[in-house]
Amino acid sequence: MKAIAYLRVSGKSQVEGDGFPRQQAAIEKVATQQGFTIFQVFREEGVSGTTEWGDRPAFVEMVGAVLDNPHIRTVFVENLTRLAREYTVQEAILVFLAAKGVNLISADTGENITEAVRNDPMKKALIQIQGVFSELEKSNLVRKLRAARERKKLETGRCEGQLPYGAKPGEDGTLRTMLELRHRELTIREIVEALNAVEAPTGYSTRNGRPWTVGVVARILARHLQDTDEPEFS
Repeated sequence: MKAIAYLRVSGKSQVEGDGFPRQQAAIEKVATQQGFTIFQVFREEGVSGTTEWGDRPAFVEMVGAVLDNPHIRTVFVENLTRLAREYTVQEAILVFLAAKGVNLISADTGENITEAVRNDPMKKALIQIQGVFSELEKSNLVRKLRAARERKKLETGRCEGQLPYGAKPGEDGTLRTMLELRHRELTIREIVEALNAVEAPTGYSTRNGRPWTVGVVARILARHLQDTDEPEFS
């Protein structure tokens, strides 16, 4: 089962600290115990726990990702303070997620918080009211997502998705080798064999440290060709 992780630190100075690694480690441990794989991680950088969900770029993007993928309906947080510091903000977020059919699991207790919300008669009524305004919320969400993506694109040149292979430090050499082998008209399988034949520490490493596979190399090359408009294999 796939799930999403939501991480948050309130201060810009905390972005490079231990907060994010600690939260992610705690989440991945509990997620694994419950049979989940963390499919995507959203990091809220320098956003106060008192901030409403609609003003959190990473949270808005995360909700959009969940709503776009019917196979992912579970979000993990380290604890409820990472979700929100103020009770009223926390409740509003939980009711919103419950209304969307999203399960929120707190890693510190392993509890499905939104399931508990659904079982509370008063909160259940709030969920039903939330559903009445679902179309309005969807329109507002689309607007917020568009604004967040445009802002991110202006800042980084990219607006969504994982950085392509070759964009992170140390990957450009491996990508160049792939492209050189491709231009020599080697098949994808032959390229994989060539990459895996070079042993550590000088070997060509994947991001997760596992051996190269045909599928991974094919996706990397296809993505690069798409981004650069280079011709496909003849």
